[in-house]
Amino acid sequence: MRIRISSALWKEISHSWCFIISDDSLSPPYKYPTPSQFAALLHFFFFFFTMKLVALALFLAAVAAADGFRVDLIHRDSPRSPLYDPSSTAFDRVRAAAERSALRPSRVARAGLAASGDSTIEAPVLPDTAEYLMEVELGTPKFKVVAIVDTGSDLIWTNCKPCTQCYEQTPPLFDPKDSSTYRDLACDSQPCDALPVSGCSKNSKCEYEYTYGDQSEVVGNLASETFTFTTTGSDAIAIPKITFGCSHESSGTFSNRTGGLVGLAAGQLSLVSQLSSSIDSKFSYCLVPFSQTSATSKLVFGDGSGASGNDVLTTPLTIQESFYYLTLNGISVGNTNISAASPAASGSPNIIIDSGTTLNILSPDVVDKLGKEVKDLVDLPVADDSDLSSFAACFDVKGSRDYKFPVITYNFEGASLKLDPSNSFLEVAEDVVCLAVTTSSDIQIFGNVAQQNLHVQYDLGAKQLSFAQVDCTTF
Repeated sequence: MRIRISSALWKEISHSWCFIISDDSLSPPYKYPTPSQFAALLHFFFFFFTMKLVALALFLAAVAAADGFRVDLIHRDSPRSPLYDPSSTAFDRVRAAAERSALRPSRVARAGLAASGDSTIEAPVLPDTAEYLMEVELGTPKFKVVAIVDTGSDLIWTNCKPCTQCYEQTPPLFDPKDSSTYRDLACDSQPCDALPVSGCSKNSKCEYEYTYGDQSEVVGNLASETFTFTTTGSDAIAIPKITFGCSHESSGTFSNRTGGLVGLAAGQLSLVSQLSSSIDSKFSYCLVPFSQTSATSKLVFGDGSGASGNDVLTTPLTIQESFYYLTLNGISVGNTNISAASPAASGSPNIIIDSGTTLNILSPDVVDKLGKEVKDLVDLPVADDSDLSSFAACFDVKGSRDYKFPVITYNFEGASLKLDPSNSFLEVAEDVVCLAVTTSSDIQIFGNVAQQNLHVQYDLGAKQLSFAQVDCTTF
């Protein structure tokens, strides 16, 4: 920051200082500063004190960035969410989440492949199947956007004016002309080079087109803008020059109650990657159980309250096509260990950890064995309703008061994570409890039910992921 002081003012300040410390001013008859000298001194002290406050604010901001900052992570079914449907029951929401999980594997498996033409790429998230949202403010003055949060996507984007071919968005559109900090990025800029596929307008502005798994798409200009996040405690932190997509066309199955997406994957354009130098390449989250509607999950950028102690489990983290992969060696239930790795690929990354999928999704062979073992261990009637066929095992708990479900251990490389029944079973209908696992031959996913009440930290620099058991309602 540069501060300029006019030569006239500096002369007055200099004369005033010289006057104060001169020998003549310390001996009778005493001399006093002239009104202009006194005003100059006041101006100087005010300037000096203001600069001290600015320096302190900048220092505190730097400390906050170094230690990390937290924002609210809003579940789509929370009363705080614009997607919240008060007419839905808890059972309706669980069943809907299971249906969304079933759509996720095929989208993830196809991610990174060209959808059509030379200017499109396919992104994994299915627009209206988001599980978590966050609020962010763009520009100067600030403009609030409620956006999907996705650990499987890179690009940050929001709908912008003019939006000539856009889905009907209920919240107002961001107008880049109203922001003094908005800048379009050029075709030869580094962020434009980071796009998997990019175009160039007649006036040399970088353009993008993303096509999603259900053929929804967004088209717009790549730009930079100041992003402001409201942190825990209602403080705010403003981060300038965040690269994002200003979409002028959007179509498909997007919810008209949201206005964009924040990517937390490992690609260069994700929010995590753009903040990497100030957050030590770390981010984490703590997801509250679905039943705790009065509490809010947290997303932490940087160390924050980093997981530590003897109870922390650490496993290698591998990044493939911007997804976060772990190595799952097997699953233990009762006295049985079920292998989750094929003999030919033993010790290789084989499961994605994903906050945007509700259920755990495992290969058909693993699901068959796991479902059988759980049924053998649980002393309850099996619920065989055809509507429950997507779950690995379901039980009729009607009339049972002291029923017990087993602890299930996911044996990741170097980390055996024991999941309590609350992380493995869901009540999906009245008197019906199901194992929160479904199957897919496309890909395996470790979903968000299994991650509730865990502090899950991604250390991209060290390429490791850690789990720590915590109460996320008080995190």
